Order: sequence, then structure tokens, then C-alpha cells
Amino acid sequence: MLPDDWHLTDDVDDFLAEAGGFLRSRPGRHVMQLTWAERIRARGAGAGAAAGASGADAPSFGILVRAGEVCGTFYRLGSLGLSPFTPEQADSLAVRLAALGHELPRVSADHDTATAFAEAWQRHTGATPKLRDTRLNLYGLHALTPPRPQPAGRARLLGDSGADLDEAVRWCAEFAEAVGEDVTVDAATWPSTRYADKRYTLWESPDGVPVSVAGMNPLIGGQIQIDIVYTPAHLRGHGYAAAVTAAVTRTALAAGARDVVLFADAGNPTSNALYRRLGYRVLTGWSVYDFS
Repeated sequence: MLPDDWHLTDDVDDFLAEAGGFLRSRPGRHVMQLTWAERIRARGAGAGAAAGASGADAPSFGILVRAGEVCGTFYRLGSLGLSPFTPEQADSLAVRLAALGHELPRVSADHDTATAFAEAWQRHTGATPKLRDTRLNLYGLHALTPPRPQPAGRARLLGDSGADLDEAVRWCAEFAEAVGEDVTVDAATWPSTRYADKRYTLWESPDGVPVSVAGMNPLIGGQIQIDIVYTPAHLRGHGYAAAVTAAVTRTALAAGARDVVLFADAGNPTSNALYRRLGYRVLTGWSVYDFS
């Protein structure tokens, strides 16, 4: 049993051995911890490079133990990702990382935790935090309610054929460009991107033309995260996003997921209303602070 303190490691297997039970006890709120730890475990440090980590910022992890129990974790892949913390816990981590001379470009967590850490980091390092304008809602599935009416067409799961891989690359490249993600998605870069380990579902019109796509991450700790949902701007307003989200949710449940989660832009009333109609409920707000 680890003594009470922060314990830092660059070994993802050690991290999961000590903190896996804690993370799986609340998989929804720990979705990013579980996702990135498993991605690093399965794909090695290259997955950290895909997240923007390199050199001294290679993947690292931390575990907070209090009264002999794990009560908090973090991962660092360039930026810092946190499990839910109290202000005292956030302050203790800021003290530890500042003492080690760490420099952080940003922190990502549920809104209260991210805010508590940003304020603590400023106190202990003088770095100025800036809250990003785009904030997210983290949703968890309560009970799937399929859209009514459903648009004409059908769902199709993308497989491993060359044509299907080309289709996945094309759609993810369009999505990355639409959301302003600083990444090149093409046939050459595909294996190193975060998109490569997802399964994709297309919604096709009656004549077989793809009109919307949704992806899902692998099953981790009984949970699947839906990521991405995308419809090109000129095809929106026809119910395709609702149909493909319902379809990929069914795929996730059929794959054995007890919990299904997804993120949505908190400032987009259309997507938030859509997910609520489909039976998703907000688990928490999510924020990112950048540090000067």
C-alpha cells in the first residue's frame, strides 16, 4: 500500500495497477484518465506525441493517496489532465509540480477542479491562467431514446477494408479542420493520430451517399466514449446527426458498454438539445485553462 502523498510515475502499467480501481469506480468523470492511460498502454509513448507531448513532456502520471486510499489522479501529456479534486487537493498538486520545476501549457478537467488548480498554479508559480471560451458538457447515457422521425437511410459500420479506411480518414480530416484541431489527418499520419483506434459508423442516404459520421473509442473499464459526431455544414438540419449518434450508441451498448459518454460544446444549443432528446444527461461541465 502506498503511503499518503502524491506518487509520480512514467510507467502507465504501474499507474493503472495502483489507480485502476479508483478510476473505474466513477468511469464517466474519469473518462479522459482512462482513455489516455489505455491509449498509452496499448500504443506506447507515440500516443503521447499525438496528444502534443514530447521530450521532457513525455507521458507521466500521478496518484494522490489519503488515509491509505487513492483519491485523485493526473496524467500529463504536454497538458495536464485531472480527476475531480477538492481545492486542497488541487493546491497540493500545484505545490508538488511547482517544486519539481514543471512548466504547464494548460490544464483540463471538470470546471470546478480546473478552476481550483488554475488558481493554485497562479499562486505558486505566478503563471496567468486564461479560461478558454469554448467550454464543454460531459454527458452520460441514461436510456437511449431513438429519434422520431428517423431520416431516410441507414447506418453502416466502417470495417477494415481499404475503401472503408479511406472513408474514415476523409471524414476525420473534415472534422479536424471544422473544429480547428491542429493536426494533419491523411493516409500517412493516420496511425499516429487519436482517430486511428476508433470504430466509425456512417449514416447513408437511401442512395448510399454518406451524410454523417460518429466514432467511438474502445471499451475501457466498462465504458465507451463516443467521439466524434460530425455532419458537414451543408447537410445539417435533416436529423442525420441524431440518427448516427443513436446508431453508434447502439453499437457501443452491443459491444458491452455499461456506460456511454460523450462531450458537447456547452455553447451549442442544437447539439445539447439533440443529446438530451436521445437520453443523455449532463454529468459535469468541462473547462480548459491555458497558462501564460
